Amino acid sequence: MEWTDQALVLRMGAFRESDLWLKLLCREHGLLTLFAFGGSRSRRRFCGCLDVLNSLQCRVRSSKDGRFLNLEEAALLQGPRLLRRNWQRMGLAANCLRFVEAMGVGEDAATEAAEPALFDEDDFHVDMAQVARRIEAERIEADTAPRPVQTTFEWLLRQDSSGRRAVVPDTVRLNPALVAIEQFAPADSGRLRAFYDTLLYARRPVRIAVLGDSFIEGDILTADLREKLQQAYGGGGAGFAPMASPLTAFRRTIKTQSKGWTAYNIMQRKAAPQNLRGHFFVSGWVCQPSEGASTRWENTDYRQRLDSCTAARVFFISPGDSRIELTLNDSLRREFEVEGAAAVRQVTVTAPHIRSLAFKVNSGTEGFIGYGAVFEADGVVVDNYSVRSNNGQAMFWTNPSVNAQINAHAGYDLVILQYGLNIMQMGVHNYTNYARQIEKMVVYVQQCFPTAAVLVLGVSDRSVKTDAGFEPMDAIPYMLDYQRGAAENTGAAFWPTCDAMRSLGGMEQFVANGWAGKDYTHINYAGGRRVAWSLVDAINAGAYEAHAAAEAARIRRQAEQAVLDSTRLLKIDREMLPVRAIENLNAPRK
Repeated sequence: MEWTDQALVLRMGAFRESDLWLKLLCREHGLLTLFAFGGSRSRRRFCGCLDVLNSLQCRVRSSKDGRFLNLEEAALLQGPRLLRRNWQRMGLAANCLRFVEAMGVGEDAATEAAEPALFDEDDFHVDMAQVARRIEAERIEADTAPRPVQTTFEWLLRQDSSGRRAVVPDTVRLNPALVAIEQFAPADSGRLRAFYDTLLYARRPVRIAVLGDSFIEGDILTADLREKLQQAYGGGGAGFAPMASPLTAFRRTIKTQSKGWTAYNIMQRKAAPQNLRGHFFVSGWVCQPSEGASTRWENTDYRQRLDSCTAARVFFISPGDSRIELTLNDSLRREFEVEGAAAVRQVTVTAPHIRSLAFKVNSGTEGFIGYGAVFEADGVVVDNYSVRSNNGQAMFWTNPSVNAQINAHAGYDLVILQYGLNIMQMGVHNYTNYARQIEKMVVYVQQCFPTAAVLVLGVSDRSVKTDAGFEPMDAIPYMLDYQRGAAENTGAAFWPTCDAMRSLGGMEQFVANGWAGKDYTHINYAGGRRVAWSLVDAINAGAYEAHAAAEAARIRRQAEQAVLDSTRLLKIDREMLPVRAIENLNAPRK
């Protein structure tokens, strides 16, 4: 359905990167809430006219399912030029708009109408049973292959280390106030407890994946999370870096130089060749090489322990026979012959010190897919998988089998989900539909990464401009409650990021300190450091609780064993003595 009408703009807000939502008072259609996709960028369709108090000529079309309205075009009829010169009149006009809005739609109706328009639910469509079947089918096919294909190629330049040592968590906090991780399953049986035990006692690397949006882009927050966890529990290296991406220049924790690759982002997946669309990993990138395409990664000193890298693994798919070449520290070179197969492959490099690593495709580029490399050492590995403009829906556009295969190579112990910031809107308090999608995300992660605990991060603090200045967005506590409920319903853990930020003064203080941008929404590296430190404090507190419980159990077992041992000794003593002697011992004195 499509129609045109004259309308007055009552409200306007942003969601995702370039889209807007608007509340209009239309001459013939009354009070409406609708989308303007590309509204903050498109000058051809909207001519910069989407502003409060503007009078517009609009062309509106309903979505395919009829659940929300899209603003297709708009032209300015009249703007409030005179009002803008008089702040008193502007204030009165704003109050009039709020009055009209309140009269037109009641609170309950407004809530119900606004929430479906926050995102397209079709983007979150996924059949979980089909996902499980797909993963299982790929596994069975690999196990029953007449001649299993080689999936791991090793380049060993040092002997295997003795592994990590058991660690006692530090109880000294990095931030004054502790914001604890909320765990809803019993601590003794929850997946998070298993993660803590791995963090404390496992002699292998401990792997953490952080999936999020532009809030963590460029390794913001994860750089400091990685640094502090590696300092406390061992480890080194920058974690995952894509084979190629136009966004690598923004990342400071690892330098990436690539040539001969065509990179496709999952948010623009339809632009990718058909044969590549079904092979996305949660990193959000697939890269197609031309002959001789290469990538060079170099560790930096932007954070401590980044250069303490002793192992790397490069992930790729080579459907046809290919020859790949790796160069270590710009000096040592080795070539591998790869037999064609549909499986995800990895090349692992182990050396006393990995300063840089280069990867080159010498032949067999047809259908070849490059994902990226993980840089690590014995200890904690933190991989940043940020996808700009992603509210979590991109997860369902990934290939679950690719996710599961890479997990089989690496094995994640914890997956952190950071989403929801762009979904949240001023005045919207109902996030029921989005909470259902969060539950889908958690279940999807549990199927693709079955070895991992899942931690849902609640939305960060955000401020909006009002007549009284900048104030916290009123939707935050409601979004937090829905996110918390989704985590509880799926057996995931939950951490309220907003509470951590407000313990440090909130978004307004972050901006004043230079820790966040002037949009009062996105933190920078300095702000990411403070949020990461709060999360590290929460992880340390959980690990210490697990350590204390394990120590109490050990002491209890020792005590029980001591009682058993004393009973056994007494029994042995009795058996070694003559029966009469025992009777004499028990006989009363004469």
